[in-house]
Amino acid sequence: MPRPPLATLPTAVVAALTLVVGFAVGQLTGVRPLAAVVLIAGGAWCAWRSVPAAGWLRTAAVVLVAVLAFVGSHLAAPTIGAWPAVIAAALLLGAAAWMLVDRAAGRAGADRSADGPTMGAEGAAVAPARRRP
Repeated sequence: MPRPPLATLPTAVVAALTLVVGFAVGQLTGVRPLAAVVLIAGGAWCAWRSVPAAGWLRTAAVVLVAVLAFVGSHLAAPTIGAWPAVIAAALLLGAAAWMLVDRAAGRAGADRSADGPTMGAEGAAVAPARRRP
């Protein structure tokens, strides 16, 4: 059965885009609470998706990076401009999410796939070898 499109999208991409889209919504509408809704919804989705793959500790670390990147973009904006500050924050958050969540999920997926049946030389399913504790 094919996976839904968002299931294959890395969490890092969604996390970075959440900052960019949240800022864009705030700029285009002039309604900061609406931008906050975008940020909270995107952050919640990323956290909901990350916990099963990477655990609470890594997810909390990414949330902390997101908050620090958000604050840092506000501090950097007067110096480098609003959009460059947001892009820099999004790149930082995306890199952190990839390192802490997506890469960890990839390793977990690789470990899980080693437990399932594999194809033998004649194309028949072969049971995995038992691991010793």
